[in-house]
Amino acid sequence: MSVVGFDVGNDTLVAAAARQRGIDVLLNAESKRESPAAIAFSRNARLIGCHAASASSAHAPFSSVKRLLMGATGRHPDSSLLRDLSRLPFPAAVGGGAVVHADHIGRRIALSPTHLLSMLLAYLKQLAEADLGGAPVADCVISVPCYFTQAQRRAYLDAAAIAGLRPLRLMHDLAATALGYGLYRSDLGGSGGPTCVAFVDVGQCDTQVAVVSFDMSGMKVLSHGFDADLGGRDFDEVLFEHFAEEFKDRYMIDVTGNVKASMRLRAACEKAKKVLSANAEAVVNIECLIEEKDVRGVIRREDFEKLCARLLERVVEPCNRAVTDSRIGLERLHSVELVGSGSRVPAIAKVLKEFFRKEPSRTLNSSECVARGCALQCAMLSPTFRVREYEVHDAIPASIGFYTSDGPVSTLSSDALFRRGLPFPSVKIITLQKNDSFSFDAYYVDANELPPGTSTDIGSFQIGPFQAHMEASKVKVKIRLNLHGLVSVESAALIDDYQRNATSADHMEVDTSGDDMGHKSRSERSIQRQELPITEYICCAMSKQELLEAQEQEHQLAYQDKLMERTKDRKNALESYVYDTRNKTEDWLYEEGDDETEVVYSSKLEELKKLVDPIENRCNDDEVRAEIARELLKCIVDHRMAAKSLSAPERDAVDNECNKAEQWLSEGSKLQESLPKNVDPVLWSCEIKGKEEELDMFCRNITRHKGSPARTDGSRGSDHMPTPDRD
Repeated sequence: MSVVGFDVGNDTLVAAAARQRGIDVLLNAESKRESPAAIAFSRNARLIGCHAASASSAHAPFSSVKRLLMGATGRHPDSSLLRDLSRLPFPAAVGGGAVVHADHIGRRIALSPTHLLSMLLAYLKQLAEADLGGAPVADCVISVPCYFTQAQRRAYLDAAAIAGLRPLRLMHDLAATALGYGLYRSDLGGSGGPTCVAFVDVGQCDTQVAVVSFDMSGMKVLSHGFDADLGGRDFDEVLFEHFAEEFKDRYMIDVTGNVKASMRLRAACEKAKKVLSANAEAVVNIECLIEEKDVRGVIRREDFEKLCARLLERVVEPCNRAVTDSRIGLERLHSVELVGSGSRVPAIAKVLKEFFRKEPSRTLNSSECVARGCALQCAMLSPTFRVREYEVHDAIPASIGFYTSDGPVSTLSSDALFRRGLPFPSVKIITLQKNDSFSFDAYYVDANELPPGTSTDIGSFQIGPFQAHMEASKVKVKIRLNLHGLVSVESAALIDDYQRNATSADHMEVDTSGDDMGHKSRSERSIQRQELPITEYICCAMSKQELLEAQEQEHQLAYQDKLMERTKDRKNALESYVYDTRNKTEDWLYEEGDDETEVVYSSKLEELKKLVDPIENRCNDDEVRAEIARELLKCIVDHRMAAKSLSAPERDAVDNECNKAEQWLSEGSKLQESLPKNVDPVLWSCEIKGKEEELDMFCRNITRHKGSPARTDGSRGSDHMPTPDRD
């Protein structure tokens, strides 16, 4: 059984596997621990990961799949999302359905963000299977941001199903990070009570914060905070806008209007940001950026931090929310752990130190901690691994409520059935007084707990049809918030409560004293339970038919990938054999056979000719066969035209011979096409040439008293045979 964890980021992919000795991060084909989250299509191949990033394709690879998924699953096209789309180096459209198109094997295919995500997951699946020696991988744990909605979580599960995976859990990024942090430490939660740690993850496109409580028995996430539109790429964009404006003034070029130039400048700005993390200034040098102009720019760290002032203020906001919702003071925090690809900016650590009043620690690998934690969770959920007892309690990131036509289903404290900050998985059972079918709708109670522009609608659950047998009938509904963070109506039952009076006679004996026969009355109660059908509609979720179509499309693409891989392997094997044979011949010629006799050299030459000449002859014949066949057909046409001026018997003789030659060529060509090219031909080009000369001779003998037929290539007769003597 596979025990793997996958971290699908906006720009990178990381896979980890649990071993008996610990957790290992898996290497890709380039022996790197991280792979680009990119997908590229060429004329007949699909490239994913490092191959896609380095592909020399006419079109830029598809990237930022996580952001595309947010735009296609319930988030309105607000300003931040539209800004994302304008930065992408490929055309994309927001909304449901396909957002990108690719040309592949002569056809144009439409791809949804869910399908793009499935390709990335399938790539990670292949890495895991290769690491496990080809053993199939299905069970896994996949990380998701805490702010993901129900629709986005379902999209991840759909993508996993398309890729042939079976996630045991969708785990929040920082819950996975906290698990990897706390499981191996023995200094957390001693006699002094639970130890509280704040985790700050500044990723490529978002910032997440979690406050987690640790004790010897396990961990509990107390609160979440996030900014879904603030990440390392926003700091890159500040540099991009700065240098784009500078180059416009200095070099009179507009980089923003050129996609390729923008990609190169953004890549240079990302490198400059990394340089500034350890140096006082960074230089941007790009040759032939646009209009054959070389550009150069310099920026100092203090100037960069001034440009990023508003972004640095935003980093503190999710921290403040997480600490507030945790209901513990800053003084109770044991430490602050800083992770994420965007956390290397020194100014971020500085503002976090000012807020938390303690220096952020970097004890975890910022790029691998999420994947490692997911692999650990998979091992804990797997029956094949023995992991010490360690409880993992995550917190609900956004309050979820339900309502019917009568209004919200309320608890004593709020309209939320599953309240933000409480642990999950969780089950609620509610009882409603209903006499016939009704709709049970789920929604997010507070839009402020979601990323800006996110719809609060989750879905609708239709209970019924049914008809109650009495006015006081009730429906008992069981609602579950599962390990994936998905809410569902698990069951619904109609409860009919009957209560009636009945009179019965007890058995008694006849008394001689004449006592009367006694009677007594009792109250009887009967409860009947009827399971009710449930039909669910989840906003922005794929239908079963769409899922099947996506799986079929993925199977076709995967088959083509394997076909291209096998073709490449055979080509490489052939190339290796050719070079190996040549090298062996050269080694003999210049070493062992450097000073041999004429007889030995002649023998070696004949030996090679026996091997090579048949191949060369087949190759040469294949190259000229089609042209010589066309010449025979042209000869047939010419003689048929010339025969029109002959007498009927002579014309019939010419037509008959032309028909026989044409049929011979047709049958031979069909048989030749059915043969592989590594066997001797059944129709050699010299045979076709001979048939042409035979036909030409026959027809010329018949028409000699009227002269040769008019051939468009008038030199043919003199080239191939002597002209017959005229009478």
